[in-house]
Amino acid sequence: MNRQPRIVIIGGGTGLPVLLRGLKKYPVDITAIVTVADDGGSSGRLRDDLNIPPPGDIRNVLAALSDVEPLIEEMFQHRFSTSNELAGHSLGNLILAAMTSITGNFVHAIQEMSKVLNVRGKVLPAANQSVILKAEMEDGTIVSGESKIPYSGKRIKRVFLEPEQIQPLPETVHAIRQADMIIIGPGSLYTSILPNLLVPKLGNEVRRSRAKKVYICNLMTQAGETHNYTASDHVKAIYDHMNSAFMNTILVNKENIPAHVQEKYIEEMAKPVFYDVDRLHELGLEVIPGEIVSYEGGIIRHDTQEVADILYHLLLAETKKRFEA
Repeated sequence: MNRQPRIVIIGGGTGLPVLLRGLKKYPVDITAIVTVADDGGSSGRLRDDLNIPPPGDIRNVLAALSDVEPLIEEMFQHRFSTSNELAGHSLGNLILAAMTSITGNFVHAIQEMSKVLNVRGKVLPAANQSVILKAEMEDGTIVSGESKIPYSGKRIKRVFLEPEQIQPLPETVHAIRQADMIIIGPGSLYTSILPNLLVPKLGNEVRRSRAKKVYICNLMTQAGETHNYTASDHVKAIYDHMNSAFMNTILVNKENIPAHVQEKYIEEMAKPVFYDVDRLHELGLEVIPGEIVSYEGGIIRHDTQEVADILYHLLLAETKKRFEA
């Protein structure tokens, strides 16, 4: 083979950057597709004030894939703690907003910042416009706004996007069609993963793709989104929203999380996701259990090196199989 294997990674929130920091060290062609449904914090304020897509998740992914001096990345990620209008804004968000104003286009702004930060790979928004994430709860009420959904105190029945007509970028569609592997997650199920797949043509391209599709299951449940969910509950929610069983493989954690670490999450009503292997097999999934937890800073995160290593070897096996075919 005379090209690097191509990976498309779909997600948002804090999980996606963690994964990308590990994967960028391997000889792979990375395209990260990032949600534009965020409406909280600095991103939400800039979105409302300037009528641009929210830059926060994009900023974190650019930083994760960047190859610059640590001080430059730290500056890009710096968040102001003043008591005036700058309070809560990160410098990277403001730069992306300024670049969008200069170029007249959010995607062009991301491309220019990718050059400045020497980004390893391509970073693409799920759409070149803001979208509003809404949730229908089990009692029939509708909650509007990504930042509000987890705090509604009700169980989610389904999520959906407004407006209904949302066009994905041609570059996004092309990347999905060219991919050897598509990785979904890790990230909040209803507010980071599904907002990407629910962009109609983007989700359809993922379903139709011949690439190996791998879901990285979350390590912990999330109050307001996935309380008491098993691994198969996560998968079934995605399948129900997409009206299709389209994933091949799931990566789950088999490592026991120490009790003293779990105690820190009791207040958040979060607990380790149980991987119900029989049910996952019934859903037609190849199950890869791994010791993939990191406890850096006392926070439960995916171990970026371990997950990247597993994915890279999966990718090599997949591309070898295609090459021989």
